[in-house]
Amino acid sequence: MCRILDLSLVSNSLRLMVFCLFILNLQGCAAMKSLQEKSWLFPGHPEEAIERNRFPVAKGVDVIGRLAVVRLEEGDTLPDIARHFSLGINAISDANPGVDVWVPEDGERILLPLSFILPDAPRRGIVVNLATMRLFHYKGDSKSLVVSTYPVGVSTEERPTPTGQTHVARKVTRPTWHVPASIAADHRKKGDILPAKVPPGPENPLGEYALYLGKTSYLIHGTNKPASIGLNATNGCMRLYPENVKMLYKDTPVNTPVAIVNQPYLIGQRDGVLYLEAHTPPEGLSTGELERINAKLRTIEKKAAQTLDWKKVKEVQTEARGIPVPIFELRPGSLNEVANPIKVQHPDTLYGRPEIPELTMEGWYVLVADLRDEIDARRLAAIVNHQGPPIPARVLSKNSSYRVIAGPFSDISQAKDAVKRLKYDLDLDGVVIEPVNKG
Repeated sequence: MCRILDLSLVSNSLRLMVFCLFILNLQGCAAMKSLQEKSWLFPGHPEEAIERNRFPVAKGVDVIGRLAVVRLEEGDTLPDIARHFSLGINAISDANPGVDVWVPEDGERILLPLSFILPDAPRRGIVVNLATMRLFHYKGDSKSLVVSTYPVGVSTEERPTPTGQTHVARKVTRPTWHVPASIAADHRKKGDILPAKVPPGPENPLGEYALYLGKTSYLIHGTNKPASIGLNATNGCMRLYPENVKMLYKDTPVNTPVAIVNQPYLIGQRDGVLYLEAHTPPEGLSTGELERINAKLRTIEKKAAQTLDWKKVKEVQTEARGIPVPIFELRPGSLNEVANPIKVQHPDTLYGRPEIPELTMEGWYVLVADLRDEIDARRLAAIVNHQGPPIPARVLSKNSSYRVIAGPFSDISQAKDAVKRLKYDLDLDGVVIEPVNKG
């Protein structure tokens, strides 16, 4: 049952406290705006000039893109930076070990892993590498080959996506989601009864575009949960950011071949340098994949008649940061040509960053949690903000307490829906707070 806090039944002092929190937050917003106007003096390339998705592929080249770095500003989260630069959460967090995903430090220098080794698969149509959570779409021929690449959210270990060959069987805009029986059963266990089908709209998890594959029940589609891109979060489908799936949809004809692979270790070369890219392998895949990639490296070593730095190889495989690392010179002096990461200016606005509406005395709210630690409260508010569809949340402080408040909502129905979703998605028990001014 949903609990409701009726302010008409509490003391005047509590009503005054809510109003004070309202005023304090407005002052905090003004201070935040002032801080944001003082952008970092970080010389570098304009962020819009950095290529994220589309790369030419020269013959004999396996490595595309370029690493970059950006300094964070106050209020940034790694999911917001990831989406702006067309990266998944897995990629940006693996490339920056030790950085708090939700509450990173202001001014922290973040590596943007915008360089990729192409999967070991024929370069035609769509290739999805489940292990790296990345989709590659090839167009053109060997003389003018271009690849578009996007991060994806992929299946959980309980319901894995089958690897192998398939194709795009049909395409649908604004698809209706026919709820699979297994997903409906999962929701029922938590008291959430799903309808048989969900029409297009913000509640539809397929988003605005869907490519149905020849493998029955498997799709490449958009999402209403962008913060899940780069996570093991689906029931077998592959989901993309809304802006990425729109590009893929327009660029992909029906019958395009699709290859699904699972390659956590990748080898590739560019400009006379051999690179190794390592990701944490799925459970049960580690030993076989290590043996396969090391055998390939030994073959390269034998053909080059030079000794590989196997200590470096093991280090890259163990760290599994998901970035191409130079491990071998295929021709003398080529390592000198490996460029440092590009410095990128912080964007004026992060694309897709959740917007938090201003507080209003007439709105309905949900008390999500009351915490003693400010960082924990900020982290939880950021997580709630990135639910899909969005649930706006902020932190309000009172003495030594930090309250995570969701809202405002226009009516009690929206507030109760937020409580239900917080319980199902995050196992949080929210409390509905009535408006201070009921009109």
